[in-house]
Amino acid sequence: MAKSPKSLKQPAAARGGGRATVWLSGLACGVLAAIAPGTALVAGCLLAPGIVALKLDREPGRPVARTVLTCGLAGCVQPIITLWNAGQSLDTAFAIVADPGATGVAWSAAAAGWLMTQLIPLGVRAALEATALTRATRLRASRARIAEAWGLEGTGEDS
Repeated sequence: MAKSPKSLKQPAAARGGGRATVWLSGLACGVLAAIAPGTALVAGCLLAPGIVALKLDREPGRPVARTVLTCGLAGCVQPIITLWNAGQSLDTAFAIVADPGATGVAWSAAAAGWLMTQLIPLGVRAALEATALTRATRLRASRARIAEAWGLEGTGEDS
């Protein structure tokens, strides 16, 4: 049976394709929690800002959530290595999660990721506007020189 053109234009999540991803993600988290509960505890607590960003980010591709998770993940590397070197016990996991230094580094890294998503577009916009203004100024000066060389009436000002 052929799909209607209207259903082909809908995003995958609207057609039900997103449910499988959510289900598989939940299954993967459940398997991780069953096999390595200490790692799941540390990752879940240290990546909490990224998980919140996943819930709040509604843009296609979730750029803010991806950046927050990536930066937060960078802050989780050392605590996870510490946990693995200590034998992956739950006591060690609780100690890592309770350590304000480990939590502060991971959450600060996630905050830095969020800050980048807010500031970098402003910086790029400012740079593009400055480039456009510089180019417009050069073009106006060039137009004025050409008008003077050809003896045209305009001085190169916009009319």
